[in-house]
Amino acid sequence: MELLRTPDERFDNLPGYDFAPNYTTVDDVRIHYVDEGPRDGQVVLMLHGEPSWSYLYRKMIPVVVAAGHRAIAPDLVGFGRSDKPSKMDDYTYDRHIAWMRGLLDNLELKDITLFCQDWGGLIGLRLVAAQPERFARVVAANTFLPTGREPVSKAFKEWREFSQTSDKFDVGPIIQKATITELSDAEVAAYDAPFPDDSYKAGARIFPSLVPIEADIPDAKANQAAWANLSAYTNPFLTLFGDSDPITRGADKFLRAAIKGAKDQPHATIEAAHHFLQEDEGALIATKMVDFMAAT
Repeated sequence: MELLRTPDERFDNLPGYDFAPNYTTVDDVRIHYVDEGPRDGQVVLMLHGEPSWSYLYRKMIPVVVAAGHRAIAPDLVGFGRSDKPSKMDDYTYDRHIAWMRGLLDNLELKDITLFCQDWGGLIGLRLVAAQPERFARVVAANTFLPTGREPVSKAFKEWREFSQTSDKFDVGPIIQKATITELSDAEVAAYDAPFPDDSYKAGARIFPSLVPIEADIPDAKANQAAWANLSAYTNPFLTLFGDSDPITRGADKFLRAAIKGAKDQPHATIEAAHHFLQEDEGALIATKMVDFMAAT
């Protein structure tokens, strides 16, 4: 597997993102993560989705740290400062789960509060299903664990088609189109920083095609099996979904009904928040999560 590594200077002077880089290695792949706050604080693991990276959490990390918690925000393999396999075939759903499980093992994380959005949920909720004892609570935001049995939104079908056929795949403008907040030119450029050219975008290109939208494929069956444990998860489970996300709209209601730990929790719909709600209302979402941690 050929690995590409984005030059460090691409990450110099990004607005709002002055966190020191940290690295661990899983199966010879270097994975970057932000690690802020006291090492003995409660762990808040923030998993991003497609095609973003840990820059997405720059508004939430300070709120989490100010509350006395330890904020950890990895870059998924293929994104951010993490290594990037050069071929689309190098990326599989199982590998992404294994890479993140390896990071948790290497850092010896436990009693985790998981915040997951987009693919952060497709990966993170599988980790919760596999090791529920490792997670103290979950906050799910604009995400789901698909089994191939659910209806697929028109917006996702269009996004999947675009990812495979578009000649241009400029990540910064893609993020901007899925936020309500107007990003500065420098912020848009920060989302492009991990990708010096198209050769670095194999993971970003293939991710939408890895979503299991057909019930008889192996990844869908694995998710179906995972739901047996996920639905029985009794620790606190909170949903915070944006009111303007065409991709995951309605999934919050399903999660609330399907997962035992979601009963009687202070679920909320975040107003004026699109798919990347961390950009639109990051501080508000982090405050709600911190309050949820204090109450549970």
